[in-house]
Amino acid sequence: MTSTPQPPAVADAETFTVTRTVHVAAPVDRVWQALTHEEHMTRWFGARASLPEVHVGAEGHIGFEGYGDFVIRVEEVDEHRVFAYTWGAHPGDPEPLADGTSTLVRFTLAPEDDGTRLTVTETGFGSLTSRDPRTALEDNRQGWTSELDELVAYLEQDVVRSA
Repeated sequence: MTSTPQPPAVADAETFTVTRTVHVAAPVDRVWQALTHEEHMTRWFGARASLPEVHVGAEGHIGFEGYGDFVIRVEEVDEHRVFAYTWGAHPGDPEPLADGTSTLVRFTLAPEDDGTRLTVTETGFGSLTSRDPRTALEDNRQGWTSELDELVAYLEQDVVRSA
């Protein structure tokens, strides 16, 4: 298990990008499943998830208590390496995946001797017109810090149970 605290997500106000890299003491396949299978997504990322298919153009949603449901559309899939989707920046937007109302989330996975290095990068905040870009940037920086902590805990707890 990862025993040392992991660095928080970082927001770059010049490029309007949020980035975070964590180490997960679980194999790449397990991390991939947690990112792409709705039954795992609800264990670490949101209270509700619907993503019946994982291919470019597939759509679904991720729902958070107190925030609502965010529409997602898969933009890139390179199995066990890259998973990216566009998601609405604010629930309730009439065109949630249009320019100015969405950001791009990109996960990259890399095997390491004792697990997986996972990086999330979220871009597009500077183009938002549906909410204040700087507020969204900071909100999502905080969000990726807590959500990836939950992902690591979920996967590493499961690894310990199966050992």
